[in-house]
Amino acid sequence: MTKDMTKGNPLKLILGFCGPMVFGYILQQLYSMVDTVIVGRYLGLDALAGVGATGAISFLVIGFSTGICTGLSIPVAQAFGERDYVRMRKNIANSYYIAAAIALVMTAVTMLATEKILRLMKTPENIFPYSYGYIIVIFGGVSASILYNFLSAMLRAVGDSRSPLLFLAIASILNILLDLFFLIVLKTGVAGAGFATVISQGISGILCLIYLYRRFEIMGFQKGEGAFDAGCCGRLLSVGLPMALQFSITAIGSIILQTAVNSLGATAVTSITAAQKISAIVMGPLEMIGITMATYCGQNLGAKQFPRIRSGIRVSLRVSMAYCLFSILFLTFLGKYTAYLFVDPSETKVISMAVQYMRLNALFYPALGILFILRNGLQGMGYSLMPMLGGVSELAARAMVCFTFVPVYGYKAAIAASPAAWLFADVLLISVYFWDMHQLRQRLVDTKESDQTALPRSKKGFS
Repeated sequence: MTKDMTKGNPLKLILGFCGPMVFGYILQQLYSMVDTVIVGRYLGLDALAGVGATGAISFLVIGFSTGICTGLSIPVAQAFGERDYVRMRKNIANSYYIAAAIALVMTAVTMLATEKILRLMKTPENIFPYSYGYIIVIFGGVSASILYNFLSAMLRAVGDSRSPLLFLAIASILNILLDLFFLIVLKTGVAGAGFATVISQGISGILCLIYLYRRFEIMGFQKGEGAFDAGCCGRLLSVGLPMALQFSITAIGSIILQTAVNSLGATAVTSITAAQKISAIVMGPLEMIGITMATYCGQNLGAKQFPRIRSGIRVSLRVSMAYCLFSILFLTFLGKYTAYLFVDPSETKVISMAVQYMRLNALFYPALGILFILRNGLQGMGYSLMPMLGGVSELAARAMVCFTFVPVYGYKAAIAASPAAWLFADVLLISVYFWDMHQLRQRLVDTKESDQTALPRSKKGFS
């Protein structure tokens, strides 16, 4: 069912919308984490490091796909908030064409460039076959990821964050079963973990597509609404591409970091692989609050509800900071035990280094929470350029740490790269936020006053 976020208590709406997304994110991370757990337990530390070394390049490709799908959903959310359902359906139809084209191009480009990228990232030779064998399968099935992310973004745009959770739950269970089947029964090696992920994502996307058109009459195309419109595609890309590029710029920073870590040896790679898997789950709610704000701000922008946009941002910041406190305490005191999921307790050096990563990064989660909320909120309000430049700030900070400090200070500098990037991005986004909110208030107030002035004349004309 659709959910109108332009009316009602912002806190209840944000938590109600975000909650299913958090569970969905955790499930998504679980079927990624299960790959890592099974690979680490059944194929050894080199295989675990090999899969982990693909994290940054995978983030670059999947992040770009997720970013553009989320970006394409923002004009849909704005049209839904404005109750302009014809424009909403036209936006959805042309978003399909864009998503399909991107899926084809990205599949071809990534499969051709994978080996060269892994070489440029200085992937250690002892883990290179594992890295290549896993990621080439993931990239071959990138269209499955795009299908699910696109459809779930469209559902979120009209206020439904619960339905994708059901399909992810099915996919997660299927992924675990397929992991065990491919790796233990068929003994396919790391490629089997990739096949399990791609197949489960594809099934999740197909189920989502069937559900969307059976349950959401509002999305059923009327005559002419599904036609290709170059102008509409251009407007959608003007929102979607900056968001995708922002994800990609952030991912390039992660690749630079991964390259720096690769130069420190397999032990460092394994440690950060385990730590990042745990951290990704813990950071998920912060990211989901941010994505919630893209939909919330988009719908309220369409409804010209500036006070609700402002109050929603404030409420989400308070929720985010409360969760950050919990995360810091959890990782500080229990982070060591979560590392046992990936690494045998006898690997004391790997575990110690992983815990060091988790604890340091957790201290800066408040900066990350602010980054997610302001970046997504600004994009929902129609400001795409500055959030992308925030990504450039992240890239610059990571590159500075990796090129300047990692060669001197080693692992300690590597684990400080992400906190430095978050802080750099926040400096820009906080400044831009206050300026853009001032501009938005003037624009929406003027528009509403103009509409109210025109309304009596309109009614009179039809009497």
